[in-house]
Amino acid sequence: MSTPGPQETIEMALAAARGDATVVIVESGVDRYLRWADSALVAAGDADEYRVSVVSVVGGRVGAVSVSGRVGRAEIVDAVDGAEAVARQAPPAPDARPLPEPGAASPHWDDPVRPLASGVLAGLVEQLSTGFARADRHGQVLHGYAEHRARTTFLGTSTGARLRHDGSAGHLELTARDGHGAPVWTSAVTDDFTDVSVAGLQDDLDRRLRWERRRVDLPPGRYECLVPPSAVADLMNYAYTTAGAGAAAQGRTAYSRAGGRTRIGETIAGVPLTLRSDPRAEGLRCAPFLVAAASSGARSVFDNGLPLGPTRWWEQGRLRSLVHTRHSAEELGMPLTPLVENLILEGPPGGGAEADLIARTRSGLLLTSLWYIREVDLATMALTGVTRDGVYLVEDGEVVGAVHNFRFNDSPLAMVRRATEVGRTVPTRARDWGDAVAHVAMPMLRVPDFPLTATTGAV
Repeated sequence: MSTPGPQETIEMALAAARGDATVVIVESGVDRYLRWADSALVAAGDADEYRVSVVSVVGGRVGAVSVSGRVGRAEIVDAVDGAEAVARQAPPAPDARPLPEPGAASPHWDDPVRPLASGVLAGLVEQLSTGFARADRHGQVLHGYAEHRARTTFLGTSTGARLRHDGSAGHLELTARDGHGAPVWTSAVTDDFTDVSVAGLQDDLDRRLRWERRRVDLPPGRYECLVPPSAVADLMNYAYTTAGAGAAAQGRTAYSRAGGRTRIGETIAGVPLTLRSDPRAEGLRCAPFLVAAASSGARSVFDNGLPLGPTRWWEQGRLRSLVHTRHSAEELGMPLTPLVENLILEGPPGGGAEADLIARTRSGLLLTSLWYIREVDLATMALTGVTRDGVYLVEDGEVVGAVHNFRFNDSPLAMVRRATEVGRTVPTRARDWGDAVAHVAMPMLRVPDFPLTATTGAV
C-alpha cells in the first residue's frame, strides 16, 4: 500500500479519532543548503521534512503526539491513540474552548505539494565561484552558509477546518578574512535567491575590511550606537514572543502593570515606532491561520485554524495590543489578537539607509550583529549578549576604525524608549534568534546610550 499524502493522512487520523475534538497538522517540506570555507564549497545537500502532529481533547484535557517521516495507516492510528491516552492522563487545560468553527477551506487544499526546484541554489553556486576568484585576487578568503527552506502546512480539525499554507524562504551569511584584522560579516534574505548579489555583498565586506585596518581600543561604557536591522530583529523577536497578554496580566512580564493590568495604551518608544504583523505582507508572507501543536503563553491548541489578519502591536510609539489567545481575550475583556508568524518595525516615512545614519553621527559606534543572547529577567525584559563580527568607531560622519567586541546588557523596551532615530525598514533575519520569527523587516536604530558593559575576546 502506498504512503498516504498529507490530505489523506489528515482524513485517516480524524476518522480514527474517538476524543471530543481532534487537530491534525502535517508539515511537508525540504531544505536545501550550501556551506563554504576558505573560498571553496565544502558541503551541499538537501533534507526532507515530514511531520505529523495529532492534538486530542478528551474531557477538557489535551494530549499531543508527533511523528516524523512518512507514515502509514498503522502509525497514524497509533499517533491518534497515543494522543488520546496522553489527554486522559493530563490535568484539565485552563484554556479549554471548543475549536473554532471552520470557515471556507483553502482553495488549493487538494493540490499536490509542489517539489522544490532542484536548481534553486544553482545560480548562487555560479556567483560564489566568481566571488571566490575575486576574494583570492584581493588576498581574502570567504566562509559562509546559504539555506533555502520550503514548507507546506496542512491543518485539519474535527470541526471541519481544512487549511493549507505554502511558503518558502532563504537566507545567506557571508564572512570574509584578509589576515589584517578581524573577520567581517554580512547577510541577505530572499525568497528564491534570484535577487541575491554575491558581488554586492562582497562590496560591503571589502568596505568593512578597510575599516578593520585601523584598530581602536575603547573602555566599556554607554555609547551612542547604530544598531543594524539584524540586531534589532533579535531584540524585537524577544519583545514579541514574550508579549503574551495572560502573563502580562499576571504581573510576570515587562508588559505588566500593578493591579493585574497591562501597559496597553502606554507610550513605550521615544520615537513614533509602529510594530505590526500581517500574514499577507509582501515578501514576508506566513500562514493566515493559527497553527499550534502545543499550547504556550502566546498560543493555544484550542485556537487551531483561527483566521489571522493584520495586527498593530505598537502604533506611533504607543503599546496598542498584546498577544491574546481566545482564553486570555475573554478573561481580560480585550479584542482577540493572536500571534502572527511575521513582524515589521517601522518609523516615520523617509528613514535613511545605513550610510545616511553614519553621515549624521558625530561620535558613536556602528554595530554589526549580536550573538549569544540570553534572558536575564523576564519581568524587565533584560537581556545580555555580545557583539560579533565588527564594531566600528564613527566620528564626524565617517567610520575611522574598528573597535573590539563588547558584552551588552539592555532591554528591548528600554532600548526603543531611548532611541532617537529610525532608519529605513528592510527585510532581514535575526542572526541569533532567527528561528523565533523567521519573516521580519526591521530598520536601523540610533540609541544614544547603549550599555556596553565589558570588552570580550569574541570575533
